[in-house]
Amino acid sequence: MNKLALQKMANEVRKGIVTSVHAAKAGHPGGSLSAADIFTYLYFEELNVDPENPGKEDRDRFVLSKGHTAPGLYSALAHRGFFPVEDLVTLRHIGSYLQGHPDMKHIPGVDMSSGSLGQGISAAVGMAIAGKMDEADYRVYTLLGDGEIQEGQVWEAAMLAGFKNLDNLVVIVDNNDLQIDGRLEEVNSPYPIDKKFEAFHFHVINIDGNDFDQIEAALKEAKETKGMPTAIIAKTVKGKGVSFMENQVGWHGVAPNDEQYAAAMEELEKAGEALCQM
Repeated sequence: MNKLALQKMANEVRKGIVTSVHAAKAGHPGGSLSAADIFTYLYFEELNVDPENPGKEDRDRFVLSKGHTAPGLYSALAHRGFFPVEDLVTLRHIGSYLQGHPDMKHIPGVDMSSGSLGQGISAAVGMAIAGKMDEADYRVYTLLGDGEIQEGQVWEAAMLAGFKNLDNLVVIVDNNDLQIDGRLEEVNSPYPIDKKFEAFHFHVINIDGNDFDQIEAALKEAKETKGMPTAIIAKTVKGKGVSFMENQVGWHGVAPNDEQYAAAMEELEKAGEALCQM
């Protein structure tokens, strides 16, 4: 995909996020929207995956460590063809396979069940070690929240990843600077994030995580980095794409009502139309 096509797809992914969370009357739109460009680039450009064969052995692995932003992952998976886009409106409904957090047993394309913050990166490190032991070609990617990295288990996993020289591992931090209780600096500041990962023997890249050119360049650099894992610190805007949600901590885990849903979708429709005219 070229950059314009990726922007159009990211806009569709954002529509899926807003639609699913509204239908569920629950969920986490803010962090899903901030990471929508990352989800889009991973699933439409970066990852070696096949919707027709989700479990193929040589596939790249992805672990959503910040599992509460499942609406973003589900929307990307649906638009990539792993399951029908129409199913997004069943999010969190009784009997739906689209649970509030990723479930590897029931959702095509999900490689690891996640949701308990701090644990996803440990699973990703284990997958990367297994890949090395098997001399496999697949790569492992994991997305963390910047509030999530206040968890000590994150740094235990990072220590092992650096020690094991896991150059088949890419850790992405969605640095939107807001967590459920407020700004990072007001809760428990993890800054400087880049220096912490460097201390654990990571190659570190700082980018604008809502810019496809920078995402592309960073992932290319990660593939070219040998002998150490890569951490991409992606500065993003929480609620990106819906103006009244942007940089508002209140939209961390609240679903839009009918009026707010209509306003958000109208804004995204207009954004999509503008992209089509470019």
